[in-house]
Amino acid sequence: MDILIRSAQPDDYASLLSLFWQVHHLHVVERPDLYKKNATPVGEELFHNQLTDDKQQIFVATLGNEIVGVVVLKEEEIPENSFVNARRILLVDSLCVADSHRKKGIGSKLLQYAFDFGRGLKVDSIELGVIEANQNAIHFYQSMGMTTKSRKMEFRLD
Repeated sequence: MDILIRSAQPDDYASLLSLFWQVHHLHVVERPDLYKKNATPVGEELFHNQLTDDKQQIFVATLGNEIVGVVVLKEEEIPENSFVNARRILLVDSLCVADSHRKKGIGSKLLQYAFDFGRGLKVDSIELGVIEANQNAIHFYQSMGMTTKSRKMEFRLD
């Protein structure tokens, strides 16, 4: 069966909850000081607001009738000032493939779809944040041609 990518629909919410939870749980495990345990990290109202926001897109990967992956995108405008040039970016806010369907090319297909979508919008770049401890994700993004733009560092005062 072929993997198809389509825009998320309002009735996809229940099917996407487990994917949203999977991403959130990874963050909670890695950084419980930052992220709260939450069985519903993306509420239904937020999801529906994202679907109606012209600057946000949610695309799902399907295998037959099953949703097996999701990518959440957000267009952002960086205004010019005395320090930076104006630019438009497409932020990959979230990307997830169901645990049971990893290593089948679904993540690559979703991210390539995001790249193509960004080209269509004529944004300057596609960017995302990734937790440093998530080396699998870092290697995946690098394999897709992404490079490290900057690094956020901290000194924790426990």
